[in-house]
Amino acid sequence: MKIRHPELIKFTGFSISWVVRLLIGTVRYRLVTLAPGVDPTRPGVTQRYVYAFWHESMLVPAYVYRKVPVRVLVSDHADGEIMVRACGHLGLKTVRGSTTRGGAKAVRELVAVAGRCHVILTPDGPRGPRRRAQPGAIYVASRTGLPIVPTGFGFHSAWRARSWDRLAIPRPFSAAVGVMGEPLRVPAELGRRDIEEWQGRLQGAMDHVTQLAEARAARESW
Repeated sequence: MKIRHPELIKFTGFSISWVVRLLIGTVRYRLVTLAPGVDPTRPGVTQRYVYAFWHESMLVPAYVYRKVPVRVLVSDHADGEIMVRACGHLGLKTVRGSTTRGGAKAVRELVAVAGRCHVILTPDGPRGPRRRAQPGAIYVASRTGLPIVPTGFGFHSAWRARSWDRLAIPRPFSAAVGVMGEPLRVPAELGRRDIEEWQGRLQGAMDHVTQLAEARAARESW
């Protein structure tokens, strides 16, 4: 069901933010990095990155990165307003736009802040197909000059929504694992054919870190 009433959008965004705070705050989270210096929560990190993770995993990074200088790319579709509200309550700043709606404006905003903030986006969002990287992440990286860090999440125990992305909702006090891969340094000003090539590279990297995270989470009992 689509939510369109402004007051209901505000309430839903506020409710999601508190679900994230109260539920994800109980999750035992462990991060594995496959390259040095890619964890944005570590003090002294100066390099800025584009962090890419699947749409279904959004709840954990929304909590983990809430105190990190980031811009979250949120779709201009109507449902995106709920995410903007939720991110705002969590302290996350957003940029509205996608590859199909508001894309040029969004990229200009991201270019303007690229030296000061990380960028967070979901390469299969906002409508899928699930776990299939779209060209938007490559386009953003090419225009901003920020390397992409492919990030996968795995959950030891989680509910799954019946949405297109099968949104993962970790059970209280369960375990979750994040895996950050080697940064992809996308060349500037790529053409369409080159974007497709790098889109394939991102797909392979996302599949790799997701498989590692899910395997690690499946055998965790902590």
